[in-house]
Amino acid sequence: MFKTLKADIRAVFDRDPAARSTLEVIFCYPGLHAVWFHRVGHWFWKHNFWFLGRLTSHIGRFLTGIEIHPGATIGKGFFIDHGMGVVIGETAEIGNNVTLYHGVTLGGVSWEKIKRHPTLMDNVVVGSGAKVLGPFTVGKDSKVGSNSVVVKEVPPNSTVVGIPGRVVMATEKPQEKMDLEHGKMPDPEAKAISCLFDQIRELERKYTALAKEHEALKQKMEGTGA
Repeated sequence: MFKTLKADIRAVFDRDPAARSTLEVIFCYPGLHAVWFHRVGHWFWKHNFWFLGRLTSHIGRFLTGIEIHPGATIGKGFFIDHGMGVVIGETAEIGNNVTLYHGVTLGGVSWEKIKRHPTLMDNVVVGSGAKVLGPFTVGKDSKVGSNSVVVKEVPPNSTVVGIPGRVVMATEKPQEKMDLEHGKMPDPEAKAISCLFDQIRELERKYTALAKEHEALKQKMEGTGA
């Protein structure tokens, strides 16, 4: 238990350059508080104290603005940055060293009592406002861009952006440093529009060439009296 708590604190220092002291992290980071409330609530849930589990979760939500169902499974080094509005469903599974930013939803798409929430493998980063909806897996070392809506499987070492989320970058090996620099995220819509402009320019070039050939042929025919 103490190793897990230390890993949670270490995750804050590793992924938030604003963290300056252990005292500050312990008392002033709602994301860390939400994780610790969840670890207590999850213990109750696993031992069939469902009401106490939900009550602990509800208190954590009231104090932090972060809602984590006590049935969710969360690994070590989990970090929620800022965290307001984060929602994690009952059957969600989160690996080690995962990072979520504020406004993220790990939600379900079914009312049946089955596995209906996503699984995030180790080292996944999910940007602010993103929604990951459904009982699929987001592969190890993958990144989800801000405000993306992911509704299907994500391979390992991939970058997903857009609505619905699309894989716009994939590598065979994970990056040495996981981050989420949104200014460097690929923009598939801008790329598609750029491709359309390229095609239009090419069509204009061909049209101009054909128009010149037609004019030259017309003048030649007029000169021969045809």
